[in-house]
Amino acid sequence: MAEQNFQQFSEEVKRHFDVVAEDLSSKIKLIAESVSGIQEQLIAIRDMVAKNTEDIEVIKMDAESIKQMLRRKVDIEEFEMLEKRVLAVESKLRR
Repeated sequence: MAEQNFQQFSEEVKRHFDVVAEDLSSKIKLIAESVSGIQEQLIAIRDMVAKNTEDIEVIKMDAESIKQMLRRKVDIEEFEMLEKRVLAVESKLRR
């Protein structure tokens, strides 16, 4: 009888551990799937950051180009002064 009780107890413990192991295994698979999804999201974010970095570099080059063009342009005050000087020279030439 003691042997039979031990056998039943042993089988019950084995079933319990099988259930626990199966539950643990399913939770580990769920975690693995979550990690895989997170890795895919990180890859997508990394690619977006790389593209944004490239776009920023293009914008910086465009801004520098615009800045150089603006330096070469004459501002309004300089233009007005030149216009007055040209008018003065023209009026002297007409006399």
